[in-house]
Amino acid sequence: MTKYEHTQIGYLIISVLFAATVFVAITGIIAPSDRGVLLIDAIIELILLICAIVFSKLTIKIDEETLQACFGIGLICKKVPLTEIVGCEPIRIRWWYGWGIHLTPYGWLYNVSGLDAVVIRLRNATANRPISPVRGTNAARSSSGRH
Repeated sequence: MTKYEHTQIGYLIISVLFAATVFVAITGIIAPSDRGVLLIDAIIELILLICAIVFSKLTIKIDEETLQACFGIGLICKKVPLTEIVGCEPIRIRWWYGWGIHLTPYGWLYNVSGLDAVVIRLRNATANRPISPVRGTNAARSSSGRH
């Protein structure tokens, strides 16, 4: 049974990736090119569309045993047993940390939009995980039984 679930939609990342895909398509059509260039354009368009689908949203779920963060349609998920969580706190991240999954000074960041996140402190102190959205702070605290 799910105790907490929240999905954050990355409207900005969807818009940016879609606009980039359209730009590549239009320049590929307008600019005279050979087959090799058109193939490269098609590959770039495909990669941009896949990124838009995969990173379009982030769903955070907490049940009796795990905290789970899944991107898009669920191809990329990270599960953390609640027994490994020793604490959490809301933070404000820098805008240049960007979107997606990447390493920040706080640890690994899972993000599709916004600057608010939650740092999940694990027993292994080197593996802190800031995740977004910030609404998960109280749910994570109550589920882990720690503050």
